[in-house]
Amino acid sequence: MAHIDKTANIVWMCWPQFDSSFIFGGLLDKDKGGRFSILPHEENFVSSQKYIENTNVLVTDFECSEGRFRVTDFAPRFYQYERNFKPLMLVRKIEPLSGSPRVKVSCKPVGEYGELVPEAYQGSSHIRFIGLSQQIRLTTNIALNFIADESSFVLNEAKYLILTYGIPLEAPLEETAEDFLWKTVKYWQNWVKSTSIGIFYQEQIIRSALCLKIHQFEDTGAIIAAGTTSLPEYPGTTRNWDYRYCWLRDTYYILNAFHNVGHFEELERYFHYIENITINETDRYQPLYSITGRKALIERELPLHGYGENNKPVRVGNDAYTHIQNDVYGQVLVALLPLYVDTRFSEGGRYYSQRLINHTLRKIEDTMYEPDAGLWEFRHIAQQHCYTFLFHWAGACSALKIGKYFKNEEIIRKATILKELAIKQIEACYDPEREVYTQAVGGKNLDASCLQLITMRYLDPNSDRARKHLIALEEGLKTDEGLFFRYKHEDDFGMPESTFLICAYWYVEALAMVGRTEDAIREFEKLLRFQNHLGLLSEDVEASTGSQWGNFPQAYSHVGQLNAAFKIAKKLDLPTFL
Repeated sequence: MAHIDKTANIVWMCWPQFDSSFIFGGLLDKDKGGRFSILPHEENFVSSQKYIENTNVLVTDFECSEGRFRVTDFAPRFYQYERNFKPLMLVRKIEPLSGSPRVKVSCKPVGEYGELVPEAYQGSSHIRFIGLSQQIRLTTNIALNFIADESSFVLNEAKYLILTYGIPLEAPLEETAEDFLWKTVKYWQNWVKSTSIGIFYQEQIIRSALCLKIHQFEDTGAIIAAGTTSLPEYPGTTRNWDYRYCWLRDTYYILNAFHNVGHFEELERYFHYIENITINETDRYQPLYSITGRKALIERELPLHGYGENNKPVRVGNDAYTHIQNDVYGQVLVALLPLYVDTRFSEGGRYYSQRLINHTLRKIEDTMYEPDAGLWEFRHIAQQHCYTFLFHWAGACSALKIGKYFKNEEIIRKATILKELAIKQIEACYDPEREVYTQAVGGKNLDASCLQLITMRYLDPNSDRARKHLIALEEGLKTDEGLFFRYKHEDDFGMPESTFLICAYWYVEALAMVGRTEDAIREFEKLLRFQNHLGLLSEDVEASTGSQWGNFPQAYSHVGQLNAAFKIAKKLDLPTFL
């Protein structure tokens, strides 16, 4: 995954994995972050960006007094020899569109988060960067001295740059680049054709699906929260976290999103990641794991400048892996449920999961009354969270269905007991005066996660209690622009300054479910203003200015958009095209 700004500079790219060191990291430090830029010779120019329709292939167009040119960027991906061909390779094509523009190219990769600058050695048509864990090679038909000196040259024909990790390019440059480009475009367009996406804001939902797809680490099936670290939730707050990991909490929502767009392969891969993670745990489940299942995600701070105006600290690793977040047990059981209700899954593996189900139910039983950090991962606050009890309930309901599938009386008995206990704890969070469920037992604070009482169908969406609960939350946490705060009380880092997009999409989903369809459409349309120029969503939006903050793009936000649109389309009974 590469982040490319409007000047065609790669400001963020980690190799060989999402959670490896960046080789280009100007997003967090312009001095130490290296660069891979393609710029006009002139300082005065205009640029624009777009994706090739229904693909993850990015196009950046430049216009200056000398002429116009285009940069096309992509990572090759296509089906070949009965498998997905997806090498660690970045391809950049520069082509003149009019006039005789002069351009200059700079390629300066780094390692160890900017602490290591590799040696560059020129070959006949390539530059080798030596000193990292693997050799990085840039193969090009641009004169190598132009790149080494960062000097301008006239762009009078198409030029290509292919960056590879660990393996050299052993094929003709131009033919390979053009062949890979055509095949990659076709791969993505065929992938989109195979999705079940209705006509409700189809273009935006396609982009969300494409974005979510490239957040999956195909080798294990893990899906990361975002491809970046330390982009602050709000400037100067120090709420800067590393999101390049897989949260078990996201499981239900992500699986639901893939199911809603009819994509089974991604859903199946992700399920197997969850199964492989949890089957080896004999005690607690961590809230998050690495994309390969690694447990220790030790958090440390790096000597980097930080995003924008000195937003420190820059963190890698995430200490939340040590937190007590007890909703994860229910999340796992809800994730397992498709194995037993969706006949597209084969019999293999279902009986293997019975031990896992029993163990997970025991953990719900053990932690039923234990205060935890909650889904917002409070670092110094422990409460009995309503959201945790909601997933104790949802997990028990799922285990009950699984127990009936197996005709396992012990699972049925335990799940029934835990379901009733969870209901009592959820109801202990109810405030009868305000007719709303609060964040935690004994507390008065409102929490947007309690919208999930409706969307998870704990509350009957057609009931007065659901409608009044929704009204109380929107009056307490919603902004006029349609944004939603997670909560409004002080936490470990002070008062919250930004809103969470996923909460706003939960709100839209709840509106649709209680029958306020016109309100749901209006609020969904409001949220479209908070996409960037490519239709991508951040984690947070500053309430006063509408600017995007947080790690980007945020898989959770795109999942929210997908699921909210699906609920609206279902209410409107709109057709779905395959």
